[in-house]
Amino acid sequence: MRTTCAIAGGGPAGAVLALLLARAGVEVTLLEKHADFLRDFRGDTVHPSTLQILDELGLAGEFLALPHRKAEKVLVWTDERVLTVASLRGLKSRFPYIAFVPQWDFLNLVTAAARRYPTFRLLMEAEVVGLIREGGAVRGLRYRDRDGREHELRAALTIGADGRRSAVRRAAGLVPVEHGAPMDVLWFRLPREDGDTADAFLRVSAGRMMVAINRESYWQLAYLIPKGRFEQVRAEGIEALRASIGTLVPFLAGRTGELASMEQVSVLRVAVNRLRRWHRPGLLLLGDAAHAMSPVFGVGINLAVQDAVAAANLLAGPLRAGAVPEELLRRVQRRRTLPTVVTQLAQRAVQALVIGPALRDAPRPAPALRDRATPGGAARPRDPARLPLIGALARRFVGFGVLPEHVRTPEAPRAGAS
Repeated sequence: MRTTCAIAGGGPAGAVLALLLARAGVEVTLLEKHADFLRDFRGDTVHPSTLQILDELGLAGEFLALPHRKAEKVLVWTDERVLTVASLRGLKSRFPYIAFVPQWDFLNLVTAAARRYPTFRLLMEAEVVGLIREGGAVRGLRYRDRDGREHELRAALTIGADGRRSAVRRAAGLVPVEHGAPMDVLWFRLPREDGDTADAFLRVSAGRMMVAINRESYWQLAYLIPKGRFEQVRAEGIEALRASIGTLVPFLAGRTGELASMEQVSVLRVAVNRLRRWHRPGLLLLGDAAHAMSPVFGVGINLAVQDAVAAANLLAGPLRAGAVPEELLRRVQRRRTLPTVVTQLAQRAVQALVIGPALRDAPRPAPALRDRATPGGAARPRDPARLPLIGALARRFVGFGVLPEHVRTPEAPRAGAS
């Protein structure tokens, strides 16, 4: 088979890039190795920068019609008080909030929009197994279908957007520089009750940290553990984990019995890394395949979407002409390097100054909050978000990031719904 642009990976970077290119009249084939997008415990924080992109594409209304929850502030719940470390109120945007939406809903929305264009093709259960090389350049990829048969897909440009364990990156011989992380994350869920706080929050205590995301009928929970300690946590057993959760967030203590075994717990091996070179002739890496982000600030989806928009802005025209000089691939990397580096530096600072020391400390009870059902009764905080300069910088950084992109690719003539 042939296509103009082959994109490996149906995550945020790959799906958004496929939509933008198809909308611009470029023949694009998106390959996703799974049968659907329904995988739990993936990033689902959609920031104002991404909401702005959806609005520019005319998709904001469809997105906001999805079940979602808005968060105008970032809360940290300590043993003594609740801190607002960032507030998006006052952000100059139509969307001064973070929208929590399951990633599969986001991806279904984007690929459904892409299907409206005749130049878009989606191959599910298509696992990339190698690259096609000719004359010193990548000329497409090989993939395996659901029946185990292998196929060749030739393309003028191949995009690797297949995540932090990228098969495309591995096949290209590209190795990222690792910057390290002091933690891994355990993902699980517990029931939510009507009397619970409505806000998502980060709970911080000596030796323990956990993020809680309100999914209406349940809490999606991310419990941080020291890097490489998952086997030890598994050996200690589910009872020890349940006890730790109940101590850390007392209003969940009576529900931890819903965790019957460690089989209900998934582990995310946190990595912060970045390729020195994101491209080869005929090949470009984007999103986590080019730079794995820490979960700090919850910006992974948004950085990936910004990569996709920048790539489409620079590459759509040359792709319509049938060829992409490597210099343009370098330009994509140069444009996206600054926001990637600055964001990772901020994440690494939080990891070094807050997360690492907290996880190294010995766990102890949290008497100030032990009997509170929600953080609402905590002592009145001195909020960093209220400090003029710090508050403005945090609002801008969380809302838009370092270099927000905008859609510059015009919709191709006669590219209406099919």
